[in-house]
Amino acid sequence: MTAAPGSAVGGRDTSGWAGHPRGLSTLFFTEMWERFSYYGMRAFLILYMVHALGFDDARAGSVYGTYTGSVWFAAIFGGIIADRWLGHYRSVLVGGIIIALGHFTLAFHALPFFYAGLSFIVIGTGLLKPNVSTLVGSLYEQGDERRDAGFSIFYMGINLGAFIGPLIAGYLAQQVDWHLGFACAGVGMTLGLRHVLLAVLPTLIRIPILLWRWLMSFTAQERKRLAAVVVFFAFATLFWAGYEQAGSTLNLFADRYVDLRLFGLKLYASWFVSIQALFVIILAPIFAWLWVRLGSRQPSSPAKFAWALLFMGLAFLLLMPAGRIAQGGVKVTPLWLVGAYFIEELGELSLSPVGLSVVTKLAPTRVVGLMMGVWFLSNAAGNKLAGWAAGFISRMPLMSLFGATAGTMLVAALVMLLLIKPVRNLMGGVH
Repeated sequence: MTAAPGSAVGGRDTSGWAGHPRGLSTLFFTEMWERFSYYGMRAFLILYMVHALGFDDARAGSVYGTYTGSVWFAAIFGGIIADRWLGHYRSVLVGGIIIALGHFTLAFHALPFFYAGLSFIVIGTGLLKPNVSTLVGSLYEQGDERRDAGFSIFYMGINLGAFIGPLIAGYLAQQVDWHLGFACAGVGMTLGLRHVLLAVLPTLIRIPILLWRWLMSFTAQERKRLAAVVVFFAFATLFWAGYEQAGSTLNLFADRYVDLRLFGLKLYASWFVSIQALFVIILAPIFAWLWVRLGSRQPSSPAKFAWALLFMGLAFLLLMPAGRIAQGGVKVTPLWLVGAYFIEELGELSLSPVGLSVVTKLAPTRVVGLMMGVWFLSNAAGNKLAGWAAGFISRMPLMSLFGATAGTMLVAALVMLLLIKPVRNLMGGVH
């Protein structure tokens, strides 16, 4: 039966897009514009440090990894603040204001402003990122089979912003002026790293006590489900360590080893970051349809994670011959990166929206914001590893660097495959 606009079926809100709750479209656009600013600046960040600031590869990779990792790491504190004090809606609002304040500082040329701007974005994104995803989960009742599909649609909004941002900000940064690119991406000033550390320190001190109290307040079944979230977190970290090399290792690879002309069109290294988002925009509706179509026959969440890691390993396997050719003195066609990113996106759509969904299903209601923050902690660790990997691009053969990443992902996929049944047992009947 097809519901008319504004109607409800079985007590469910079906008044929004494709029979989803109406609030999904609002959150879709909220996150789309936030990701526009974040990915717009991230697309050329490492290039700016190398070309404008004169950082060597290792230093630029380290700063890149620390910044992008901290953006995701801060989500755990944003989750705690939302659960304990501000609530999810106000956390999203306050986080957006702080991000906006930070967005106008990176347009200043002084190096302290550079670090300060990055720090403010870390704080604001930490408040916004986990809680906007939590709000999406709150649109659906437990057992609503639309949840994974809804997160896939929401994830397309994320990547719509991630696709447009690098194209516009990357062009302005590389063609016109670096700081115009920062301004376009909406980057601004913060109070400085020391203020961030002072704000974070009191929370760090309280975390062990809070975690102990929370763990003791959970039932045995809830603790098992939280353990399942931890397993998903560990394997997601490895996935993001490969995926986030798009902005670090593979950004430098595009800048140095790829022929930046295709069919007579001049390309920019920062543009390649948009390819991932473009493929998500194309593939997300297909995946959303597929999960609904399969229904109870769709692969379990741990099985989807195993597939995601396999795809990531295959993507880097594809890049190995490209690395060998490039270091032989021949600039390679951009199609190598396009192909690798396509394979990566098959993995991302098997892991990221599914991970967001599974956290909202497994986490006890009273700590769902915190657990969403824990989930984003996997992005933090993965981003730091990706920045660390970029430091090796000028110190080891590209074929070896890509091969090491591929091997790690394929081994992780095999281990996840072996853990499917134990993890499903921990999930306690949650599909």
